[in-house]
Amino acid sequence: MKKIEAIIQPEKLDDVKEELFKADIHKMTVSRVKGCGQQKGYTESYRGQIYKVNLLPKIKIEIVVNEEYVKPTVDAIIKGARTGNIGDGKIFITDLAECIRIRTGESGEKAVG
Repeated sequence: MKKIEAIIQPEKLDDVKEELFKADIHKMTVSRVKGCGQQKGYTESYRGQIYKVNLLPKIKIEIVVNEEYVKPTVDAIIKGARTGNIGDGKIFITDLAECIRIRTGESGEKAVG
């Protein structure tokens, strides 16, 4: 079992979901987050004051999959999120020690599927 976390641009969420659905990946958690990377933010003027905005809005997608779905999931995220510009995002893949479905008590790969 693997946990895949992707940080993407907010406007690319629908494209990523569409590509994930095409790859038969339907279970995910989506959160609004803020972060900074190579974009380094921007400055903004409000009522005569200059503000530096370096934490930009992003979307975090979390997906847990069995081994055979790792590559299709990553490929779908890349296809949906890529613009070719700085700030497209990152994908993190980590091993998942355990998964338990609360409703049934199933654990391991049975709980993921």
